[in-house]
Parts: sequence; C-alpha cells; structure tokens
Amino acid sequence: MEKIGIITDSACDLRKDQLDPELVQVLPLKILFSDGEYKDGVTISAEETYRRMDQEIPKTSLPDGKDMERALDYFRQRGVTHILGIFLSSGLSGTFNAFRHFAQEYAKDLSVYCIDSLSLSLGEGLLVLEAQQKIKQGHTTEEVIQAVHEKIKRIDVYFVLDTLEYLIKGGRIGKVSGTIGQLLNIKPIIHINEEGVYHSVEKARGKKQALSKLLALLKNKHLAKGDCNVYPMHGGNPEEGRDVLAQIRALPGVQDSYTDQITPSLGVHTGKGLLGLIVERI
Repeated sequence: MEKIGIITDSACDLRKDQLDPELVQVLPLKILFSDGEYKDGVTISAEETYRRMDQEIPKTSLPDGKDMERALDYFRQRGVTHILGIFLSSGLSGTFNAFRHFAQEYAKDLSVYCIDSLSLSLGEGLLVLEAQQKIKQGHTTEEVIQAVHEKIKRIDVYFVLDTLEYLIKGGRIGKVSGTIGQLLNIKPIIHINEEGVYHSVEKARGKKQALSKLLALLKNKHLAKGDCNVYPMHGGNPEEGRDVLAQIRALPGVQDSYTDQITPSLGVHTGKGLLGLIVERI
C-alpha cells in the first residue's frame, strides 16, 4: 500500500500551522553573511535579514545535504513508500536538481518524484497544500502528481520592487538597464513565466503607479475571466501588504485572500519593500 510524504523548500512561504509535519518536511535554504551561514526561517528571521541587509547584502545557497538526508530518513523510518518533492522553480534555483540527484541514493527504499513548481513563494506553497490535501483524501501518488501539475497551470506570480538594487547586484537583471531604471524611478512589474523565470510585463513610474497597474492587471487579465484566489505577499512592509489586501478583498470575483511575508531567502534577492501577488484561477 502506498504511503506518501512531501518534501519542499523554505521558499514555499507556508506557515507551520498550514502544514502537517507527518506529511510535509521543509528544507531550509541557506543565507550567507560574512559572519556565517544561517538557515532560512530557522536560525535567522526575515526581520533580522532585512535589518542586516542595510549593511551587507548576503548570498543564498541550496539546502544542506544533511537536511535532505534528515527529511528522507524521517519518511523512510515511518514506512513512507513514495516521496513527492515540490521545489522552487529550477529556472531560479538549483534546489530541484540538487534534491533529485541526492534522492537517487534512496532509490532502493523510496520512489521519489520531483515536481518543478515553475514558481516561487506562495505560488509554490499552493502546490504543496494541494498535494497535502489530496494525500489526506486518500488519493494515489499518480493522482496527487496529476492534481499538482493541473494547479501549476492555474497559478501566476507577479511582483513589484521598491528598488532594483538587489536584482542588479544579484545578477538577475542587467546592470545598465537596472541602473537606468533606478535613475528614472522605473518600477517594472515582474512575472514568473511558463518556463519559471523572471520577465517584465509592465513598467511604471514610481511604486504607487506600479501597484495601480498591478491591480489593473489582476482585474483585466484574471478576474474578468473568472473567480480567483489572490494573495498579496510583502517583503518587510506589512502595512502595505494589509492595504493592498483590503483593496483586493473589495474586488468582485476574489474568493480566498490573505497577506503574509516572503521568506528571507527570497528577500535577499528583492530587498525590503517587495509587493507580490499570487493569483490562482479557480
């Protein structure tokens, strides 16, 4: 008889109370400051990461092999037969490929299936919640995998940054275009495309106009076609998150909606002030 476990990474932006530890194990990504290595959301908080970024921009790294081993052993010891790995887009991180390679050592005891979320933040997290729910309902591994792949097609991630500084320094956008954007106060609306990588879908002059365009995009491209769940995610700016949440909840067609903070490992690449929308078509 199949017994299924889920392994994901800390970029999924799910709270502990949303996860059943008997079904889901989370691999913390690593944040590297000059004074040492920290585990995302475990040994360093988002608040401390943002505070320290005023003096130093850290680097990030893949989850530790020991944490992968711990998660796999946890499930193996509990009689799990099938592992479903759901990870940050392979176009943005090497976690997906690293885990897939590491898990080969467990091939004799566990059937491991890795899914590339092609997303990040709660866009990834919604897939984990879908898998968790399907497992609790008694679905087979094949059925759970199919449900997750179907949900991937219904999720879009957009975000606006307060500054392009961190994407420039992290090499995620060109220095020249990024510097010009900074000088002109240009705020691109960034989308995670079908290949799981960043691309710009709109540009605005200033944060206020960018947020206005982001909400217009939500209404015209998504809500005009049907009901959606919409989740505004913020990077160290909870007041803005709550303000946008109130605006979203007032829109016709919005079903579930809440706001939360992105994990430190994502905040490193965006800086404080990010505002993102996770849109799930129902």
